[in-house]
Order: sequence, then structure tokens, then C-alpha cells
Amino acid sequence: MINSVLCELKDNVALLTLTRPEKLNALNYAMIDRLMELLDDIEDDDQVRVVIITGAGNKAFSAGGDIHEFSKSIKQGAETAVKDFVRRGQAMTGRIEAFRKPIIAAVNGIAFGGGCEITEAAHIAIASDQSVFAKPEINIGIPPTFGGTQRLPRLAGRKRALELLLTGDRFNAEHAYQIGLVNEIVSHNDLLRSANSMADRIIRHSPLAVSRIITAVTRGINSTITEGLQIESEQFARMAVTEDVHEGLNAWIERRVPKYRGC
Repeated sequence: MINSVLCELKDNVALLTLTRPEKLNALNYAMIDRLMELLDDIEDDDQVRVVIITGAGNKAFSAGGDIHEFSKSIKQGAETAVKDFVRRGQAMTGRIEAFRKPIIAAVNGIAFGGGCEITEAAHIAIASDQSVFAKPEINIGIPPTFGGTQRLPRLAGRKRALELLLTGDRFNAEHAYQIGLVNEIVSHNDLLRSANSMADRIIRHSPLAVSRIITAVTRGINSTITEGLQIESEQFARMAVTEDVHEGLNAWIERRVPKYRGC
């Protein structure tokens, strides 16, 4: 379990690598649990400003849930399967979506099922031109279970999402870009460099402002516009009393680069 997700810290960025290349980085229970543990540690580490998630090897980001493992849970009945598999996977993607530091998915290959759902939940996604996506759960007689029936329609629209969910068809990076699943497509060899460049563009800003924006978007996206504006106002009010706001304003007036302290 310890090595199922590798963590490398460099220049305020935590690189988390899903590491089961022999299984196309399929998400077994140990990998999901380890990823959640690492996110807990990262959240409390003020030196980490951005998280990048990618997959080990050249073939896969993640091929999805480990079918051999979760099929055993299904054989024990629906209650066990929901507890062991569904709730675990939904907790993982929910944690990624609501994480207070930006999470960038660097999709380096196959992103099927749960791998696609991590991409859906991440705040930003950059895809290799060799990446391929799918919602293949219907091929084994189940709906997506890590949030795919909910997040993909919100990203792609109801009809385009249903086509992918109901057919299980594979789609390439260009289609993923067209439906809003990924922000950018880059050459395979440039993937991590591009993800780190995106991280640098975020790190230059106040970490408090970054966190408030993520919270406002995550909480507000499924609210009415009135409720969303109230959430936005609350997040602004929490920022208005910080030193970072004064530093940002003073730096702008003085025409210099701000030096944020995250307080």
C-alpha cells in the first residue's frame, strides 16, 4: 500500500503518481486509501501550494477501478459493495473536487472509469496527445460509481454525457477538450512540464485567494445564482481582512510584484 501512490515534493508542488503500471494503474482499495492519506498530509503542509496527479508508465493515467477486487465486494452483496467500493471512490473524487489547494490532473494515457472520474473532479486537467478516455462501466453492467453520472453531465452537457455513458465508447483527447473535460492538450513528452508551468502560474498568487476561489466555485456551481452570489460574497469577506489583500493592493499601486505570505 505504501508504494501504490508515490509523492514527490518540489518547488511548492506535490506530484502524486498512481503506481500500478502492470495493472494500468487500476484503482484498488489500497491505492485509493493511500491517495486520501497523502491528500490529508498535503492539506496541512503550507509548503505545498499545488498538487499534480499523474500515472506511472507510458500507457495509463488509470484504467479505473480494480475489477477483480471490487467484484469480490459485489459478490458479498449490495451493502458491502456500496460500503467498500462506491463510498470509497466517491469520497476520493469528492475530496479532490473540494480540496482547498488546486489539483491538476496530468493525464498521460488511458483514463477509463475511475481514472476519467478523477479527471472530472480535478480543478484543472491537462491531457497528453496520446491520452484516451472512456466511461466503460456499462460494459460490465453497472453505472459509474465515483461520480461520473453527476460530474460529466455538468461538464459536457446532458446529451453528450449520456452518449458516452450509455455506449461506453472510447474518445480521444481532442474530444475530451471539446466537451470541457480537459483544459489543454500537449505533446506526451511535455505533459509534466506543462502541468508544472500551470502550477507556477497559480503559485504566484495568494494561496488564500486561490483557496477562496476554489471554495466559491465548488460550493456555488450547483446552487442558484442568488445562493452562489452569497457564497461569493462570504469568500470575499473572509479575504478582505487578510494581510495578503493589503499586500496585493499595495503592490498594484506601487507597480511591483506582490510578496504573499498566506495570512
